[in-house]
Amino acid sequence: MDPAVARRLVSAEGAEALAAARAERDPDALSAAERLRSWMPPELAAAALDQASLRPTALAKIGQDADSMLWTRDGLEQATRGPVSRWRAGQLADAGVRRVIDLGCACGADARACLDLGLEVTAVEIDPALAVLARHNLPGARVLEGDAEELAADLLAGAGPDTAILLDPARRTGRGRSWRVEDIRPAWDFVMDMTAVGRGVSTVVKLGPGVPREILPEAVAVTWVGHRHDLVEATLWAGPAAPGRTRPGHTAILVGETPEPAIALPGGETELGTGPVGEFLAEPHPAVIRARAMRAAAGGRPVHLPAPGVAYLLAATPTPSPWLTCFRVIEELPLQERALRTWVRQHRVGRLEIKKRGVDVDPAALRRRLRPSGRGAATLILTPTGHGARALVAERITG
Repeated sequence: MDPAVARRLVSAEGAEALAAARAERDPDALSAAERLRSWMPPELAAAALDQASLRPTALAKIGQDADSMLWTRDGLEQATRGPVSRWRAGQLADAGVRRVIDLGCACGADARACLDLGLEVTAVEIDPALAVLARHNLPGARVLEGDAEELAADLLAGAGPDTAILLDPARRTGRGRSWRVEDIRPAWDFVMDMTAVGRGVSTVVKLGPGVPREILPEAVAVTWVGHRHDLVEATLWAGPAAPGRTRPGHTAILVGETPEPAIALPGGETELGTGPVGEFLAEPHPAVIRARAMRAAAGGRPVHLPAPGVAYLLAATPTPSPWLTCFRVIEELPLQERALRTWVRQHRVGRLEIKKRGVDVDPAALRRRLRPSGRGAATLILTPTGHGARALVAERITG
């Protein structure tokens, strides 16, 4: 977004344009653009209609705060989900943090959650247009336009245990998302320096869920954060605000909808052994897999894997847990397309779910080739085993 357009968008003129855009039934329609352009500058009309188009997604992702916030498309895509932002802000407040320094706030979703809990917020954003939007989105915060690496020393002067640093390094280049350390901004060396600033200051670094484990420092706590059925981020915590941890390590966190409390599992386990397919199979939440918390997710029940590195839990008894999706194994078939097509036809399966780990199969393409037709429903779980690749016919266990 052009900074001049952002400034117009947050003005009284922009408020009028936003109200008109929201009144349009379809803000993406050409007729809507024509109506607004008939009485306002075309660049303002386009920006206002873009905000109206983004609003439903923002409300679903962020929550009610999003109704008064402004976004760019990239900024909204990369923003933290509202329940996760609120969980993180709550961790900081519970740890005694009263002042937050957000070194790269973008549109301000995380900083807004901190403001809502009464924390003092100073936010830095290098992009001029995003800085304009952040000032609008963070009423009562101090928002600075500038380079976080250049401003950090002054902002941290005299900081103590009641201060926390927030960092969400940008991972997007002209080629798309990147996990090359040299592409991360602020620079990775700077991010690592912020996790070691000492003086009792807490540092929280939000990273994408696909971050390579080998670049994560050993001296900090890492939370693999899940929301609903998704792994949404890896978070590095240094200092006293690390959630439930007084030493480095990996933890799986499952964030519920506000005001549900989050639940945690200790991770860092060695890999489970392998064994035969049993009567029950459980699919762990991806946060459990990344945190290496499989035994903890099973609640101490004896479980094993079907093959090394394949993240399905096999057991003789069901393992109910908010971390696991459980199935009863009904039948074991060879992973051969002809055999599967015959089974689908004989059982008149029309609704077919295919899940897989550790096998080179495209579930959507395989589903089309199996030609499901009929009133029946089934789940096929494709996995390597000690006896070769298998398709397990499974029944989802609910309740």
